[in-house]
Amino acid sequence: MRTFLSRLTLVATAIASVAAAIAAQAPEPSAAMQWRQIGPNRAGRGRSAVGVPTQPNVAYVGFDNGGVWRSTDYGNNWEPIFDKEATGSIGAIAVAPSDPNIIYVGTGAGIIRPDLATGLGVYKSTDAGKTWTHLGLFDSQMIAYIDVDPRDPNRFFVAVLGHPYGPNAERGIFRSTDGGKSFEKVLYKDAYTSANEVRIDPSDPNIVYATLWQQQQAFYEYATFGGGGNGIFKSRDGGTTWKQLTDGLPESVLQANIAIAPSNPRVLYAMVAPALANGASGPVSFYKSSDRGEHWQLAVNGPDGKPRRTPDTRPLGRIGGGDLPPIVVDPKNENVVYSASIVMWRTEDGGLNWSAVRGAPGGDDYQRIWINPNNTDIIIAIADQGAVISANRGVSWSNWYTQAAAAMFHVTADNAFPYRLCAGQQDSGSACVDSRSMDGQITFRDWTPVNTQEYGIVAPDPRDPDIVFGSARSGVSRWDRRTRQTTQVGPDMSARGPNGEAYNRNVRTMPLIWSPVNLDALYYASNAVWKTLDRGRTWTRISPDLTRQTWEVPASAGQYASTVKPAPMGSITALAPSFRDANVLWAGTDDGHVQVTMNGGATWINVTPAAIRPWTRIYNMEAGRHDRLTAYIAANTMRLDDMAPRFWRTHDGGKTWTEISTGIATNYPANSIREDPRVKGLLYAATDAQVWVSYDDGGHWRSLRNNMPAISVRDIKVKDDSTCQCADLVAGTHGRGFWILDNLTPIRQAADISKAAAAHSAYLVKPATALRIRFGTNEPTPLPPEMPAGQNPMPGAVIDYFLPRAAGEVVLEILDVKGMAVRTYSSQDPVLNPHPALDRVAYDKICQKNTTATFCGLPLYWPAASMVFGTGAGMHRVAWDMRLQPFPTDDVNAAGDVNATGAVAGRATLGESAPWAPPGTYTVRLTVDGKTMTQPISVKLDPRVKTPAPALAQLNTLSRQMWDGAMLSRAAFAEARALATRLASESGADANAFKARLDSLAPTPARGRTGRGGFGGRFGAPAGPATLASISGTLMGAAMAMQGAEVAPTASQAAACDRAGRQLAEVMKQWTALKTEGLAELNARRKAAGQPAVTIP
Repeated sequence: MRTFLSRLTLVATAIASVAAAIAAQAPEPSAAMQWRQIGPNRAGRGRSAVGVPTQPNVAYVGFDNGGVWRSTDYGNNWEPIFDKEATGSIGAIAVAPSDPNIIYVGTGAGIIRPDLATGLGVYKSTDAGKTWTHLGLFDSQMIAYIDVDPRDPNRFFVAVLGHPYGPNAERGIFRSTDGGKSFEKVLYKDAYTSANEVRIDPSDPNIVYATLWQQQQAFYEYATFGGGGNGIFKSRDGGTTWKQLTDGLPESVLQANIAIAPSNPRVLYAMVAPALANGASGPVSFYKSSDRGEHWQLAVNGPDGKPRRTPDTRPLGRIGGGDLPPIVVDPKNENVVYSASIVMWRTEDGGLNWSAVRGAPGGDDYQRIWINPNNTDIIIAIADQGAVISANRGVSWSNWYTQAAAAMFHVTADNAFPYRLCAGQQDSGSACVDSRSMDGQITFRDWTPVNTQEYGIVAPDPRDPDIVFGSARSGVSRWDRRTRQTTQVGPDMSARGPNGEAYNRNVRTMPLIWSPVNLDALYYASNAVWKTLDRGRTWTRISPDLTRQTWEVPASAGQYASTVKPAPMGSITALAPSFRDANVLWAGTDDGHVQVTMNGGATWINVTPAAIRPWTRIYNMEAGRHDRLTAYIAANTMRLDDMAPRFWRTHDGGKTWTEISTGIATNYPANSIREDPRVKGLLYAATDAQVWVSYDDGGHWRSLRNNMPAISVRDIKVKDDSTCQCADLVAGTHGRGFWILDNLTPIRQAADISKAAAAHSAYLVKPATALRIRFGTNEPTPLPPEMPAGQNPMPGAVIDYFLPRAAGEVVLEILDVKGMAVRTYSSQDPVLNPHPALDRVAYDKICQKNTTATFCGLPLYWPAASMVFGTGAGMHRVAWDMRLQPFPTDDVNAAGDVNATGAVAGRATLGESAPWAPPGTYTVRLTVDGKTMTQPISVKLDPRVKTPAPALAQLNTLSRQMWDGAMLSRAAFAEARALATRLASESGADANAFKARLDSLAPTPARGRTGRGGFGGRFGAPAGPATLASISGTLMGAAMAMQGAEVAPTASQAAACDRAGRQLAEVMKQWTALKTEGLAELNARRKAAGQPAVTIP
């Protein structure tokens, strides 16, 4: 053990030295890397939705954890407009009625649920969402509603829920009269009472209504704290003073939601839940007031106060998590009210009778409804499934498969190719999404539900990715992709221990994970650990209850502490089997225990860090990738009303622990931590806002957010194995679906990059193995740009380089095994300027003047931006398309239009014009201002290609022969044309005769639009006798005819190659004779005439 610990000390010292070098120079290896979102394009829960009365096509919605989105076409398309801000948790949106450019956003999920994210207060935009300013109420954490004075856009009220897991002072109703420069707390009961809603009377802004609600989420699962004495409040002086409205309402109100009838503001409606003696909720009722809230009665009662019918309880149903239904009144009809319940309901008679407007089996759980006051046929609704819009009063709707706002709880990658990312999705079941698509973009075609419970962890079988296991609160499911059938496979947790102890306690997200060492061992957890070796047919409990048996009530419980009796209540929330030893398994619980077994579960050791408090949720654990005694913890303290991220590390089997959170932004709890499988001490972490990276085993952290919005990243994994032949960091977010950071190579070579920076030298990153996969193969009727889609990875072999300072020219070459450059790129290669992908308006003006210019034959949303080889200081990422050198475009401004096959809006190119580079080893050579560096790169075929090796060899040999010949004849053509230019000024019979022979062999290129085939047209057989110009096209055409698939060339293709080869030999024979014998004969006559000799330039 001493020797092992000595090795650990040496490793730690080495890691620290590397980290110090990185920190000293601070080039960020990930700076040029971009996350890509892959879906699923199925939305999640939102609580805020609002339109613009004067702009009926415009809608804004906010997701609990997915940011603010805008539609300008009645919900057909949506775009996120809040992604650069520091939080993506949205509770409220309000557009100023008198100035629609002014938008206020309240952050923090505007609903108290067991699974949520907090925010950072109030934001404001004065340009309809283009830019945002943070205003204040930073400690509010959760904002439920904002209402703006209909006449004064600077005066608004904020209903603040406050901390969901503890008491705090910044809650209640706040007022601002200066556009958010300052806030005044105007209605406040105590540190435990939240403000749920606030509404301004549209006819008299001095009249304001608000609701208060005493609530707090418990620190343990399935429980809440709260009490009565709340209700509806009213102010007549603009919010300065308030009185509670009680006449006709329950004696003790737990919670209420209110709505004003805009067409008659004297009429109010309210959903009211009374408080029972124990603080729980009584039955929800629907109330109405006809005198601005002074008196209330049940809406089903008549003028005499007697019921006209038994109340319809359907629109009163609490939403999935137990939330009171919000209501809204038709702006033009005081008797028309909508209830956002499990189903959307509407009454046309003030609450007497109700009809369903929209809903689905299983419950959509509607959260908010907005009705356009100028046209009440226009309705915006947001639910647990996303946002929809109707323009015909609910007869038909847009769909919510247009918002990439899925709330995923975890992420797992299977072993298919391409690999799929899988997880349970809140309120929508589950999904497995392909990491890339052969359509060039990842759409509805590329993902499927896998019948796992919404909160569950998906665990695809490592031996068969078409078999998918999923965890649930009460067991494990098995789904077969081939048959689409599901079986429940246990375990049976009903048996009790010798002292009557139960082993079936669970939470929403029960761990389910395969051993990376024994691919037949699958672990599941309740408050004990279960194991199966036969894929669920039988299970064995391999642990006792691993949770705390007693504990102190957390301080965050506050006044509710006395209502809690400590007892075994926790569950296991994290499992981490060792990557080195099948007998080592780590377990963490939601009540703050960490335990480990070193002998396959025979005995367990409590190794909880002393600083971890009871009811710290061990959100995730990671067994060390490089030794059996290392482990990492992501400890989430949100339920203790502590938003600080806390990560821990051990290298001695849990005997000692070190907290490793330095550098990670506060106010965002810890969710996940992973170690890189290739580089010891290289760590990745996820919080409720972003992803982080550490190069020194957690000693210091750097942001890895890059282009990802600030969103709750619930889980991350490093996908790096033989099945994917990749090195990707994948993330499951609770509000924006799955994301992938492709190719971690620069991060893994951070130390070398830092050394180069210290020496003020450029550095070429050693590339990862490149897989030759086609970007898109869909037929030439591409999917429309309106199709919601995730992104495919960057096409080609990814190459990264670092420049310590700005360079004059950067040249990148790909050399074959003989050292021949088969592909060359330069930072000085001509590109379109302006480019339609970067400035569509400017390029459209070019198309108007020159209708045959490049890309001008189609709408300008199709072209992809040109790949630019950057010359600025810092990191750069480019890609070799894994094709051989194409003929250069004669005129970049007249290069044609996008290729239809595989076209994707915004990523379409001009099509392929050179054959694929055969699989093998190549050399990447980077030249920066004359200084050269090289790295090897391996090119492999798409693993799905099963063509026999002899057939592939024939394909590669013929393709390369045709390409070599095309390049040879093109070089000869250039040489011939140079000679023709040299002879242009010469005259006389001898010179004219020679020029005629030269022109017949290398005719002058046609002027005008030449396309990308060069020499006046695209590839193909010549119309007349073969020339140096035409044979190049013929040879390249023969090569390109074989590039559609990795299969043996057909007989006709092989014959075409043979004909082209013979034609090349004949043409080159003529050229060789002309430039040697013919030119010598010409020069002999010129010499005899006293004229100087003609030489080939």
